[in-house]
Amino acid sequence: MNEECGVIGIHCPENGHDISRKIFFGLISLQHRGQESAGISMKSNQHIRGYKAQGLVYNVFNNQILSGMIGRIGVGHVRYSTTSLSSIENAQPFNFQMPKGEFSLAYNGTLTNFIKLQKKYSSDYDFKTSTDTEVIVYLLSKYIQETGYDYFEAIKKLMNELQGSFAITIINDKGELFGLRDPLGFKPLCIGRIEDINTTVIASESVALDIIKADLIREIKPGEIIMVNDEGIYSKIINIHDKKAFCMFEYVYFARPDSIIDKITVYDVREDLGAHLARAHPVDADFVVPIPDSGRTAAAGYSAESGIPLCEGLMKNRYVHRTFIMPGQEKREISVRMKLNTVKSKIKGKDVILVDDSIVRSTTARNIIAILKRSGVNKIHFRVSCPPIVNSCYMGIDFPSSRQLIAATHNLDEIRRKIGANTLEYQSLNGLIDSIGLGKNELCLACLTGKYPIQIADKKALENQLNINRT
Repeated sequence: MNEECGVIGIHCPENGHDISRKIFFGLISLQHRGQESAGISMKSNQHIRGYKAQGLVYNVFNNQILSGMIGRIGVGHVRYSTTSLSSIENAQPFNFQMPKGEFSLAYNGTLTNFIKLQKKYSSDYDFKTSTDTEVIVYLLSKYIQETGYDYFEAIKKLMNELQGSFAITIINDKGELFGLRDPLGFKPLCIGRIEDINTTVIASESVALDIIKADLIREIKPGEIIMVNDEGIYSKIINIHDKKAFCMFEYVYFARPDSIIDKITVYDVREDLGAHLARAHPVDADFVVPIPDSGRTAAAGYSAESGIPLCEGLMKNRYVHRTFIMPGQEKREISVRMKLNTVKSKIKGKDVILVDDSIVRSTTARNIIAILKRSGVNKIHFRVSCPPIVNSCYMGIDFPSSRQLIAATHNLDEIRRKIGANTLEYQSLNGLIDSIGLGKNELCLACLTGKYPIQIADKKALENQLNINRT
């Protein structure tokens, strides 16, 4: 029902430029945003054809499949579900056939009024999947037909009905590409150009532009609709707010370090988070050891600021998925043990500063510290580049239940003892805001502060619904 995903859309006014492969490469760059399923839909002649399956992008698509996906306009999607329903029925993009047209939609986000909308329209439409994406697809098709197949007007109506976070790419059989972002800009979405072939690209992160040699133009603004057709690029801002609510966790963890979001390089933010930690919470040690890969950049910042050498004391098995975005607690615990091993000759008998981006459930921290202790590390000082996560997220990050958050139910010393560290310190809220470089009124900090940027009508009901299908 909720997803933290990656989306891409490409419009090229000419044939012969292998757009499906460009989408394929863009999805590979966005693979960190979702590893459960991948899909591509292309407009070919007057019809939209798609292919999607469970698995990594490289495993889903091969040359034969891509060669058969002919067209100059398409959308792609990688999915990470925050529920246990990792079925092909929930994979995207979603294609929808109407009496006089069709479209394909790829979506990243979470609707906070999903339950209300599904109940409201359940008598008019038989919802077949567990995703809020299907609600969006149904509403869009409804408004397209009501407006006489005027997609721009239909999307305006759609945006006025949706509440929550969303970044969406859409193609239709008219040859139009759309990109839209929720009014508070929770999720990233940018636009770029490949000028030599007059091609426009819309994607979750700028790294998807880099791999296909597209130049970043800008972020799509909160509340903005972008429409691209053979005549040009058109823009309209539907909802204007005096504040934004960009998810701080994109800078801390989710986005790739080499991405540029709102003119800010993610790597620079994470490096500065580490430097802030070193100034605020210094400690004597032999080495700074990052938890790969999520803690590496912050550890580099801590090392540079403190003067304590950086040591890659933990080695990562590259063939195991990221633990945070693996659904199911048991899967996460097994994954940690498979994923990491130590360089014993470097760390045995040493005092180390262990750096990671966050502690959510404490599973990863507890298992890694146990691994280090078995390898003979003397003392472990844990430093966390994100402040304590103590509140539910209703916008699509995989910690909706506060009961699962270690910092919501334990104090600092209790967490330290639970994970087995000698000392434990977190980033401060001000340190986080300073490192990101955006104003406090431009970020969603609800999981840290409990102050939600939009009203959640019934938090308990929504949280219960989010957890129905969780493991």
